[in-house]
Amino acid sequence: MFGLGSVELVILAGILVLLFGSKKIPELARSIGGAARHIRDMFSDAEKKDK
Repeated sequence: MFGLGSVELVILAGILVLLFGSKKIPELARSIGGAARHIRDMFSDAEKKDK
């Protein structure tokens, strides 16, 4: 995953907890997932219109 090892992922997770707090991380992940889903749907719709 992006060339990151397990140590780097643990450090990154620790930094995220320090920055956002443990209660905000699930909310942040949900909003990022929703945005990614919206973008994927937009590209899917654009491909359907081209065909």
